[in-house]
Amino acid sequence: MELICPAGTPAAFKEAVDAGADAVYCGFRDETNARNFPGLNFTREELAASIEYARAKGVRTFVALNTFMTAGCEKLWCSAADDAVAIGADALILADFGLMAYVAERHPQQRLHVSVQASASNPDAIAFLVDMFSAARVVLPRTLTIPDIARLARKIKCELEVFVFGGLCVMAEGRCSLSSYATGKSPNMQGVCSPASHVRYRQEPDGLVSELGNFTINRFGPNEAAGYPTLCKGRFDIADSQGYAFEDPTSLDVMDEIDSLRAAGVCALKIEGRQRGKAYVGEVVSTLRAAVDAAPAERSRLLARLRTLSEGQKTTHGAYEKRWR
Repeated sequence: MELICPAGTPAAFKEAVDAGADAVYCGFRDETNARNFPGLNFTREELAASIEYARAKGVRTFVALNTFMTAGCEKLWCSAADDAVAIGADALILADFGLMAYVAERHPQQRLHVSVQASASNPDAIAFLVDMFSAARVVLPRTLTIPDIARLARKIKCELEVFVFGGLCVMAEGRCSLSSYATGKSPNMQGVCSPASHVRYRQEPDGLVSELGNFTINRFGPNEAAGYPTLCKGRFDIADSQGYAFEDPTSLDVMDEIDSLRAAGVCALKIEGRQRGKAYVGEVVSTLRAAVDAAPAERSRLLARLRTLSEGQKTTHGAYEKRWR
């Protein structure tokens, strides 16, 4: 199975290639990218140089244009697709059906992958994308169990890619409204979830308060590690108790299920983390490369060292086991 690795900067891109990625995914520095944060992502020139570096080492580059087009501003997305094709992207990762139609018509030889943001998770939806746009691969939402994936794989005619490590979101991908409600900026259209411009921390006598927009997201005790304020990972008063109502601050890790995922028909394992630094990318990619190539008995030892890099230093199988908390 291929190891698909994240890069939010040229330095992280080089680190992923050198650490053993089969393919690296990244995006442009604008709203076409669902990780549209200051200080991240690529200019056209940076991406062209990175693609050249990867290709010399036998590594492919996937360009994520995985937000939904704004009506009247479609040219931004179409131009980004044209540019990505021109500078040699091995695949485009797309969520918007209009953009898929544009790429299929304008660049029929370009390999097209369906983003997790499209939320394609049943045979009919995937068959439509394959038939209409010649989609070669679908990145599945993180809401399916491994038996679900196996049943799906038997009924479709394209490759399957799944997330196996990194940030876990409980939202149906492509349908998140919580951050938009709190900040006025949409993760699915502007590519910004919990933008730093709307984040504030306030010190109070009994600890640190984190805020997003006009909402208090969490309160941390004097010796408690403070997390980044995203609304779905906020701590709230619920009836007579206080806790994480939507999602615990923890990371996805299903690398111990590699053999089951392979048997289910998965061809590519994806790491989340384009907002992470090059040190994180290097450590995670090299460790997971070793785990993919190792015998099953060796994997637990290799994977144990990643626990400290996970959010809250905790991991979960999430919806892969249909368990919560």
